[in-house]
Amino acid sequence: MTTKIIYTAEATAKGGREGHVRSADGSVDLKLALPKEMGGPGGNLANPEILFAAGYAACFEGAVRLVAREAGVKLGPDTSVTARVGIGPREAGGFGLKVDMKVHLDGVDDDKALELANTAHENICPYSHATRGNVDVDISVG
Repeated sequence: MTTKIIYTAEATAKGGREGHVRSADGSVDLKLALPKEMGGPGGNLANPEILFAAGYAACFEGAVRLVAREAGVKLGPDTSVTARVGIGPREAGGFGLKVDMKVHLDGVDDDKALELANTAHENICPYSHATRGNVDVDISVG
């Protein structure tokens, strides 16, 4: 568990999945829409899964970069992480999430990239810590 909080983000949602979300500092200020696949209008509007995917991808890439730096591995400029977040009904009721994390470490062979990504997932990324045991997360490289 975290023993010393060094930063706290705050956001308020109003209207649920078809409402609006705004961060306290105003850096996020978005109208939300239910995806067509879930019976909504879809369109070019955000939803909670998009926001989660964006946050997880950014955090995970930062964790991989830290692990690479500590291992003395130089990453090229095209390094990226793409998170795909799926949502669907659970057998036990309610809904669950599934995450597919695609890691591209520019200039690093796939075996080493997978090693670095797995270390970031197991030891560093707070999103990975938060989802462990609750959300299926698959990591691939390429």
